[in-house]
Amino acid sequence: MKISRHIGRNAAKAMQLLIIICFCMTIIPLNAQTSPLTLWYDRPAADWNQALPLGNGRLGAMVFGTPEVEHLQLNEETIWAGSPNSNAHILEPGVLETVRRLIFEEKFVEAENLATAKIMSPKNHGMPYQTLGDLFISFPAHSDYSDYRRSLDIGNALADVQYKANGVHFRREVFTSFTDQTIIVRITADKPKSVTCNAFFTSPLEKLEQSTDENQLIIRGITTSHEKQSGKVQFETRIKPKVSSGKLTVADNLISVENADELIIYIAVATNFVNYNDLSGNKTEKCLSYINKAYSNDYETAKAEHTAFFRSYMDRVSLDLGHTEAENKPTDQRIRDFATIFDPSLAALYFQFGRYLLICSSLPGTQPANLQGIWNDRLLPSWDSKYTCNINLEMNYWPAESANLSEMHEPMLKMIEELAITGAETARMMYGCRGWVLHHNTDIWRITGPVDRASSGMWITGGAWVCQHLWYRYLYTGDKDYLRRIYPAMREAAMFFNDFLIPEPDHGWLVASPSDSPENPHGGSNRKASISAGTTIDNELIFDLFSNLISASEILDTDHEFADTIATKRALLPPLQIGRHNQLQEWLHDWDSPADTHRHVSHLYGMFPSNQISPFRTPELSEAAKNVLKYRGDPSTGWSMAWKICLWARLLDGNHAYKLLTNQLDLVGLEPKKGGTYGNMFDAHPPFQIDGNFGCTAGIAEMFLQSHDGFVYLLPALPDVWKKGSVSGLVARGGFVIDMDWENGKIKKLTIFSRNGGNCRLRSLTPLKGKGLKPAKGENPNPLFAVPDIKTPLISKEANLVIPENYPKKTYLYDLNTEKGITYEIVGN
Repeated sequence: MKISRHIGRNAAKAMQLLIIICFCMTIIPLNAQTSPLTLWYDRPAADWNQALPLGNGRLGAMVFGTPEVEHLQLNEETIWAGSPNSNAHILEPGVLETVRRLIFEEKFVEAENLATAKIMSPKNHGMPYQTLGDLFISFPAHSDYSDYRRSLDIGNALADVQYKANGVHFRREVFTSFTDQTIIVRITADKPKSVTCNAFFTSPLEKLEQSTDENQLIIRGITTSHEKQSGKVQFETRIKPKVSSGKLTVADNLISVENADELIIYIAVATNFVNYNDLSGNKTEKCLSYINKAYSNDYETAKAEHTAFFRSYMDRVSLDLGHTEAENKPTDQRIRDFATIFDPSLAALYFQFGRYLLICSSLPGTQPANLQGIWNDRLLPSWDSKYTCNINLEMNYWPAESANLSEMHEPMLKMIEELAITGAETARMMYGCRGWVLHHNTDIWRITGPVDRASSGMWITGGAWVCQHLWYRYLYTGDKDYLRRIYPAMREAAMFFNDFLIPEPDHGWLVASPSDSPENPHGGSNRKASISAGTTIDNELIFDLFSNLISASEILDTDHEFADTIATKRALLPPLQIGRHNQLQEWLHDWDSPADTHRHVSHLYGMFPSNQISPFRTPELSEAAKNVLKYRGDPSTGWSMAWKICLWARLLDGNHAYKLLTNQLDLVGLEPKKGGTYGNMFDAHPPFQIDGNFGCTAGIAEMFLQSHDGFVYLLPALPDVWKKGSVSGLVARGGFVIDMDWENGKIKKLTIFSRNGGNCRLRSLTPLKGKGLKPAKGENPNPLFAVPDIKTPLISKEANLVIPENYPKKTYLYDLNTEKGITYEIVGN
């Protein structure tokens, strides 16, 4: 059995084993071959998008690796501007009704202008996530260096910088300790008494107080005010050095080290943040506990404990797509050359990099990963680095369950329960509705009112979309106790739409109005406004929310009267529609243009991450969705290309998904509008947005395994270039953990570990054989694989939709009745 299985059953024993492994790794020669899970470079970072990210869920560090002046840019997850607040407000009488009337009269520009003036929040538009500051460590006479190497080992969460200067080999190791809750920097040399440097801290935050005490730098401050919302997050940073031999001086806000053998710097950060509505924490008490614990720990023990903790998550999934000479090049050069030089292990590294980032930015008990995860070097980052809920927040967590990081999902799930509280006030104040609402943005204070202009902010289905993640967790775990706990949040989200939906005049369908299809202006306004009613994504989201609520009510045997009410409302939602250009319509009306290349493909939510559209069950809708993707084109912003990888994988076209991956793995420098990947593997919107990293990881997982369509589909979208490979640890709905080996595109060996028991229905392009495997018959009896029963789509009389022959390809369908905790071995026939 693999280590990943043992971790799930006996964490303590696995931790001990990994500590031994990690300790042994410290004596591996420095010139050992580069690990497949290592990013490395032959020069220092020239800018922030080349620096290397470290994180422990709460603390973040970007390591630049410049020999003469090391630069660590630092973050702490709760350092946000402002303070607890609500940005909801009471609408003027008749405003909502007037906007709705103008929409139905097709006076969209007037409706949008009125919504911007009267519905958008007059209080604030959310607070920005802010940088803590920067630690600089200067080394005299290190500007002339050679044999340089900078690396990030994402298999062990360690950054490393090595070079020679003045005949001495220097090394810097940096990690953000998961177990000691500090950032630890170790500086060594291969000759005694060679470490001489000065360290100091700077920050763009105002109201800083710096002092020294007991040989440590102490920085205290408060975050800024923003849009008239007072900054009240108090933080404390302690930077404490430990020196072997040599002279240490800490004075005048400067750490000075002369002629030491070794220097270890510990960086602890704490704030007064308790939760979104409570700033009563004791920052000093917390900071002291962090620094004292870390400082008293032996370095090698601290590193081994940190690495073992990290690997208990990271080692759950492995991916091998083969190896080529391209691996010998620095990572940024590999990204630059990916489209023209076959480099399968770079794709595997990129997949694992997304998993690494999720572990490092979203541990249980921390805040969810925001628009930049946990890494941000500005006081006013792009889009405030908030949580954008019309795709970006959700995309951050697409790989959480399938990539075997379910625990990393927890911060988002907790936030949803908090939003259900704050969103209830917004629903009541603004719309007179029960339940709760979330518009397209929130922040650490869990605001739920509409922000920005109505062209993007007048979108009311954020609550429906995030609630999908509550349901995903259940489908992957089958945990009824969990479902019972989160049912109220789902119920109240559905309650809002029970009250908010209104009939549209042409068909009497129930629609959400006002809203928009993020963030795309439509042809009904000559592309001058995006506000409308009954957009396709809204209809899809509300359908899923209602369907999930009904299913949850049945599973828990509760709340049947409300579930019946919701079922009645669901029956009145608009059907999906195929327009005159053979496209899935984005709006209630056939306004789409084949010339539209907008980055959002919101109406394709029904195909991914939802499962309303399927090549097997709804071939017309699947082909219409494919046409949308063809019209929109491939190159786009980073996160948009990540979504398209997922979509082409759902269309079972691995070669096109791989083409999008080559578009994404395209090196971006200082170009202002080019989506792709920066030298440090961060996604380029541009600028950096972490959702593209997470979306690509989810998309690559979808190429190997899908479980949304009533079965576990093995290698559904394998590109021709990955003819041979192996993947282990991917998770399907129902809690089935899958390992696969394939050759010539055909499954050679398959291992299934059943976490929950129950029927595992398998679909494969390759015939399979194994004990207990039998041809599938009828519907899948496992309720975690239920598929939606959608309305028959409406197809325009002008459409001429052609369904390709032999699509989907012929497959083999099997059932395997499993027992909880048992592993099953299957082979290709």
